[in-house]
Amino acid sequence: MTTAADRSSQRIQGADGALIDMWVYRAAARGGAMTPAPAVVMAHGIGGVKAAGLDPFARAFAAAGHTCFVFDYRHWGASGGEPREVLSVPAQLADYRTVLQHARTAEGVDPERVFVWGTSFAGMHVVELAASEPYLAGAIAQCPLVDGLAGLLNVPPARGLRLMRQALLDRVGATRGAEPRYLPLIVGEGEFGVIATEDALLGQERLAPIDGSPWPNRITARSLLDVTFSRPVRRAGRAQCPMLLVVAEDDTMAPTAPAVRAAARAPRGELYRSRGGHYDVYAGGTDHDNVLAVELAFLERVGAQRV
Repeated sequence: MTTAADRSSQRIQGADGALIDMWVYRAAARGGAMTPAPAVVMAHGIGGVKAAGLDPFARAFAAAGHTCFVFDYRHWGASGGEPREVLSVPAQLADYRTVLQHARTAEGVDPERVFVWGTSFAGMHVVELAASEPYLAGAIAQCPLVDGLAGLLNVPPARGLRLMRQALLDRVGATRGAEPRYLPLIVGEGEFGVIATEDALLGQERLAPIDGSPWPNRITARSLLDVTFSRPVRRAGRAQCPMLLVVAEDDTMAPTAPAVRAAARAPRGELYRSRGGHYDVYAGGTDHDNVLAVELAFLERVGAQRV
């Protein structure tokens, strides 16, 4: 496995001038070979930061010979951008594209073997990128939300209406220069917030930032409008590269039917049904080891086809 010394920090400029903060995990040399390594560009889901649960994946990929670029979106984590904790689908896609282009030109990386990886809400971005970026070698989306409208309909109606009211008030307020309205992101069952599934608090515990950095557990209410109206499942049929979707059998957060459809519609789509719930793909979860093995096998097999 890679050591702490193998992970370095970098900052690059995003599309609007804000800095994107990333961790770079250098690929372990295989058999002493110094040939260019494949790369994996990785980011988190709604409200997630790079320090929260992504390190075990990046370390495993790097140990298997992949250089990993794990980044925080603008407005989140250690990256720049104001206001804080605002989710914009176009901005996050732009950040992915910025880091992907950075990875393609990075020293020691094979530009023909660059993969995109995303978890939870980032599954939306992965599907869209697979459909729009012809240079990608492959794409992995785990526990993906690929249909924002289906995600909203998964929320109890009374809570969904209350959330949407706050989102609209925040959007109107933003046009008038008002301070953002923030919503709690992860809460216990019966409490008011964005994610109130029965395993939400377990997820918060499992994804505690490894660097000890504070996580604000909030999101601007206007962000929910971007989530609702993003439906990349409709673009899955245009995916230009092999795409692996890891879909949890008991996911109570990201609706599974649209993700299964996305895998079926993608011309080179693959599906793995992981055991357990939304947070069981992460370290400490019931299916983490199997998920890692499936993803590593996909990276190895698809990467070998591009050599």
